[in-house]
Amino acid sequence: MSDHPLVSTQWLAEHLSSPDLVVINAWMPPVTHPDAPPVYPHAHIPGAVFFDVNEICEKDTDLPHMLPAPHVFSSAMRKLGIGDGQTLVVYDDFGFYSAPRVWWTLRSMGAERVFVLDGGFPKWRAENREVEDQAPRRVQSHFTSRLNHGAVADINHVRNVIASGSRQILDARSADRFSGDAPEPRAGLRAGHMPTALNLPFTQLITENGTFRSKDELLAIYKEAGVDLEKPVTTTCGSGVTAAILTLGLTVLGARDLALYDGSWSEWGAREDTEVVIG
Repeated sequence: MSDHPLVSTQWLAEHLSSPDLVVINAWMPPVTHPDAPPVYPHAHIPGAVFFDVNEICEKDTDLPHMLPAPHVFSSAMRKLGIGDGQTLVVYDDFGFYSAPRVWWTLRSMGAERVFVLDGGFPKWRAENREVEDQAPRRVQSHFTSRLNHGAVADINHVRNVIASGSRQILDARSADRFSGDAPEPRAGLRAGHMPTALNLPFTQLITENGTFRSKDELLAIYKEAGVDLEKPVTTTCGSGVTAAILTLGLTVLGARDLALYDGSWSEWGAREDTEVVIG
């Protein structure tokens, strides 16, 4: 396998029976439809395990789906039958939404062979590939969590970045939300963006067919957004989910020093001691 973080539906179909492969259905309802049910109980890729982003997270915080402590994550992975040395392929029900977040989470916790299914479940279904409705019986495995602190940004990291200009801040939210012209979907958050931040709506990285754009297209899109791929980047969004789509794109392009602001606008926009820029 290559270092490229995406795999095709064809590749996955050909490798589904591999003993060291685990398919992961990443689930998180859209913030605009919080009561949306997961597709998993009715149809999922054969053998896939169910990873609920809102359950496998830090519970002792008001912020949504923050990274859990490493020992908590190890326990959750063990129960799912996800262990050291396995090849992990993550997909979600929407194509590109929560799968990159789970890909980033697993990588940040030390998993090395983690990939996102290009096009996700919509592409898998459109190709009339096999699905099942029964959860697999997997043997519990040992997962060693080794948190890469450099991959995870907190509010102090972002404050230091703004003050020093040492990194680029790249916001995945829509242009209207970034400028403050549209209200935030989460109640109680101010509108606008962080000082010095650049805007690249994550939807720009996805084709009309729901697959990821080519490397050349991505290069042009990041350049158009003002991103210098030779310099460090910290991604952010509404709650640390779609920021991972920008991180995924940067990884495709070979960018190295990448961090994701876990609290994102759910934290920054809720506080009174943070500076917010409008326009």
